[in-house]
Amino acid sequence: MKKFLLFAAFLCGVYIFSTQKTFSQTAAAPLPLTQLQQQFVDLGFGMFIHYNIPTYMNDDWADPEASPAIFNPKKLNTDQWAKAAKSANMSYGCLTTKHHSGFAIWDTKTTSYNVMNSPLKRDVVKEYVASFRKAGLKVMLYYSILDTHHKLRPGQIKPAHIKMVKAQLTELLSNYGEISALIIDGWDAPWSRISYDDVPFEEIYSLIKSIQPNCLVMDLNAAKYPTEALFYTDIKSYEQGAGQHISKESNKLPALACLPLQANWFWKTSFTTTPVKSPEKMVNENALPYNQVFCNFILNVAPNRDGMIDDNALQALSEMGKLYKPAASLPKFPAADAPVVSSNLAKRKPANASWSWDMSIMDFANDDDFGSNWTSHPTVKNPWFEVDLAKEEGFNMVVITQEKANTISYTLEYFANNTWHPLTDSSSSARILIHRFKRVWGEKVRIKYNSFSSTASISEFGIYNERK
Repeated sequence: MKKFLLFAAFLCGVYIFSTQKTFSQTAAAPLPLTQLQQQFVDLGFGMFIHYNIPTYMNDDWADPEASPAIFNPKKLNTDQWAKAAKSANMSYGCLTTKHHSGFAIWDTKTTSYNVMNSPLKRDVVKEYVASFRKAGLKVMLYYSILDTHHKLRPGQIKPAHIKMVKAQLTELLSNYGEISALIIDGWDAPWSRISYDDVPFEEIYSLIKSIQPNCLVMDLNAAKYPTEALFYTDIKSYEQGAGQHISKESNKLPALACLPLQANWFWKTSFTTTPVKSPEKMVNENALPYNQVFCNFILNVAPNRDGMIDDNALQALSEMGKLYKPAASLPKFPAADAPVVSSNLAKRKPANASWSWDMSIMDFANDDDFGSNWTSHPTVKNPWFEVDLAKEEGFNMVVITQEKANTISYTLEYFANNTWHPLTDSSSSARILIHRFKRVWGEKVRIKYNSFSSTASISEFGIYNERK
């Protein structure tokens, strides 16, 4: 482990600089984020491909010390994958370049735990992108932040780990042509417990955009954050098997919903004899209705241990192609605020407020938990809530997530040089209040309610210093 950390610290800084130039020389001109989001929604239907070292084990989460020797497909054929996706009228693919156990299936220089040290000794990512592009399909990649082999896990994260993540993403974005999107996993999830501060989200996000500005960043974080705004992702993601379901009635954001065709994400020996999910349900209850509410549907199809898609999955995909016909045009999602990508300076800082219910005191409004709330006592006519940053900080955005939508008139202020200064006087009936402004410096920030239709209640109060 110590050898890895020393090696990574030396290698990664040099590698990021040397590879970052590779793609930028041929990259397309940057497009507005809203245009990229709509283009993604318009893709409609795609293939998730969970193929990695867990394919060769009985669990989706592989042993982090599993030998590369088990990664030994005899008939690996990414052209077959692309042909199968085309048969279902899919428009893109997304491959698991590295899952939670840290095995990289590309020719990486960051670790020896990779496919080039397996019996295959072939760059699977390179073959995948070539096959899908040849078939006229867009290319996306999946990447896990959680990495149990390299000990990138809660309580053990070191600067060298972050350098490794940056170097690996730089390789993937520099050496394989245009990547339409990165689906990132194992980050800020209850089961990974790696926060956006442990591995700084804004740094990673900025790196991705600096190499490929038109690459969408999609973090699988829908379970924690409200559905009305984009927190730490360009596209709102819904993993349906984990109980995350998009609302077909109220969704207003560009979104992604995913399901596996079989019972698991990675291939299992039972797959050849177990019926796959109904093609009719996958199309008529998922892809088609989701497309009408600004949501792209991605269906996981797991190649087997030979590196091929099984016959029963191929047949199901072909049947889907008869049912799913790409629409000439899809609805345009309403204007949305830019994603929140910075660290919350207010998180768990001292808070104060006017009188509240004893079980809903001020601490609940900045505890990094959208399920808890500060709630004003209903007798208070002009409630207020404030966060003390403990020192003077620069910031240029405030995001207030209310417990529920509330028609309110309010004033935002910041405290500096022993005086409260106005940020804005506003009114809104939205649940989430997002304010961006020219950077100011202050020690405290507060909201004062001038009027409200229901009792003031805040789930999370966020203060951010966005990179510009």
